[in-house]
Amino acid sequence: MAYQRDIKQVWSNGVNHISPTHQNRFILEPGKWSDYDPFLFLAEDWFHKGSFDVHPHRGIETVTYVLSGKLEHFDNKTHTQDVLEGGDAQWMTAGRGVIHKEDPAEGEVVHSLQLWVNLPSEHKMTEPRYQNLRSANMPVREEEGARIIVFSGSSAGVRAETKNFVPVTMVEFNMEPGVTVKQDLPGSYNGFLYVLDGEGQFGRDKMAAGKEKVLLLGSAEGNAESELEITAVSRLRVLLYAGEPLREPIVARGPFVMNTQEQIVQAYEDYRNGKFV
Repeated sequence: MAYQRDIKQVWSNGVNHISPTHQNRFILEPGKWSDYDPFLFLAEDWFHKGSFDVHPHRGIETVTYVLSGKLEHFDNKTHTQDVLEGGDAQWMTAGRGVIHKEDPAEGEVVHSLQLWVNLPSEHKMTEPRYQNLRSANMPVREEEGARIIVFSGSSAGVRAETKNFVPVTMVEFNMEPGVTVKQDLPGSYNGFLYVLDGEGQFGRDKMAAGKEKVLLLGSAEGNAESELEITAVSRLRVLLYAGEPLREPIVARGPFVMNTQEQIVQAYEDYRNGKFV
């Protein structure tokens, strides 16, 4: 029988006013590496065109989920411009280095979530890769009163084809009041939930939480399989992110996340010397 997950901690964070065109909220704040491993941080952003300029990354993957608006993306690898709309996501592997820009289309306000996933040391310098996950093509698990979208990993046998260097389950639950669903997870995974809308009860102890709350899953280490139970009190929309921890040293500066200070210095030198092409 699968180990029943509980909820270790619940919190919410306020909105930061970055500029007249950009507000954000850190759902997972950077720096708590061991608590969230393999995740580095999760930011919720509301932004207009011109909020972000061209910038580099190395050593990470970014998972951008557009909740509303039209987001244009350009990078120095494919030299093409993609547009992500509400319900679409992009899984970008920065690897050894990319330079890109994410900008709302003219007249649009984009509401998005961006997760940073750490890359294992052996894949820090892998070739960059982009996977656009279109809403229309997303695998969906249908239960009575529940629609469960699988961005990565699986849910009750419904599996996404998304390629991962670190095993990650990303699932969105859309549930009617009174409905209960169970999500299977390897016992070794760390994970957390973010409530986008509504109210629910979560985990073995039926922890109550509503909109904008973050719920950190309790450990199931030592168990091969685990299970998380979710019950909708009102109409509920909630995201689950869970993944295999790396337990590796982390040195982060700006847009680069590596294992040593020397590797960070090298990343800045490579960027300045035009080696991110």
